[in-house]
Amino acid sequence: MTGQEAVELIHQEAWTGRTPGLTRITELLRRLGDPHKSLKFVHITGTNGKGSTAAMVASVLTRAGLKTGLYTSPHLWRFHERFQVNGQPIPDQDLGRIGERVIKAGREMEDTATEFDLMTALGMLYFQEAGCDLVVLEVGLGGRLDATNVIPSPEVAVITNIGLEHTQELGNTRALIAAEKSGIIKPGCSAVLYHQSREVEEVVERACREAGVTLTVTAPDTLEILSSGREGQVFRYRGEGPFRISLLGDYQTFNATVAIDIVKALRARGWTIPDEALKRGLDRAVWPARMELVRRDPDVILDGGHNPQCMEALSQSLRQLYPDRKIWFLTGVLADKDYGAMFEQIIPLAKGFVTITPDSPRAMTAQDLAAYMEEKGQRAVPCDSTRQGVETVLELASPEDVVCICGSLYMIGEVRHILGLC
Repeated sequence: MTGQEAVELIHQEAWTGRTPGLTRITELLRRLGDPHKSLKFVHITGTNGKGSTAAMVASVLTRAGLKTGLYTSPHLWRFHERFQVNGQPIPDQDLGRIGERVIKAGREMEDTATEFDLMTALGMLYFQEAGCDLVVLEVGLGGRLDATNVIPSPEVAVITNIGLEHTQELGNTRALIAAEKSGIIKPGCSAVLYHQSREVEEVVERACREAGVTLTVTAPDTLEILSSGREGQVFRYRGEGPFRISLLGDYQTFNATVAIDIVKALRARGWTIPDEALKRGLDRAVWPARMELVRRDPDVILDGGHNPQCMEALSQSLRQLYPDRKIWFLTGVLADKDYGAMFEQIIPLAKGFVTITPDSPRAMTAQDLAAYMEEKGQRAVPCDSTRQGVETVLELASPEDVVCICGSLYMIGEVRHILGLC
């Protein structure tokens, strides 16, 4: 079986209408020899920032000489991106070989495995085969009932910034969502929490007390920004540093504080991670499509933000990088998102909009989105394809302009491909 054949078969096993829980993934992994039980993990959940945090931690661990697995979702362009060892995606032949084994086991179950069950099991087998010392494991949805929570107690359980998303599955308040995400906290681990609202922190603190787990909450008041611009950001944290990240956006410095506290928690558990590895790992960390500056003259920024909280962070970062500048936006959105709250964050910054239809059955059409923007008093040009959208916005923008491409991860991967980035 080729890697592409495995991908197509995995995508056929939809989770829609299936009862959430760990029963299926537990049985599937048992049939595969329980590979997850021989691995150690940093388990990361949250609404925003978990992917960036995971990428930074994995980069640091790799530079500390550890064979490091990284499991993330969704992918931007190729399915293989979800499973990485020391920064390299799974080879196609391994994806096909392991995928065939996992798919066969999943179909033999009475309650057949879902798409995410299969992906999670595939990752566990690949990381076991690769001999990973640590796996940085990003939760897919929620925490307590997510397939990744099949793992035994991780080295560190991490909760990043929590917002209101997937409320039908997780609850309609931050406290309820925090309770679901706190389900990854297990006796024997350490825990790190992104500093946020008191209602969230109380939920996580209670979960840690009940599990007998030591909790570290980030200390944003100790974050000192030394420089910030299009070339990167330099800062001190808890009196240490300076640290540098190439990732743009002030929110990424806050995500970096989470990564630093994760490293400290790992050190306290006996992992050897030199200061130089921490600094170099943060500096070299890459997380595409998050305030990613990909071209100059005009500056072109890609951002996969797809909820109001993300768009607020994007707006703040654009104001910081380009004060008093109006920006061309190329955007598309899923119709079931709170797009009104999303776009109210960036409309005040806009010089104009080019709209496209993301590749999803849930997408709002480019024409409907353009009509919405015109109702808001904005110039908007609908396009029939992502490629036409990219060409149109680059034609409209002068070399002195700024272009921001945002709104949905479903379109960002294709945009990166069109621009020759992948």
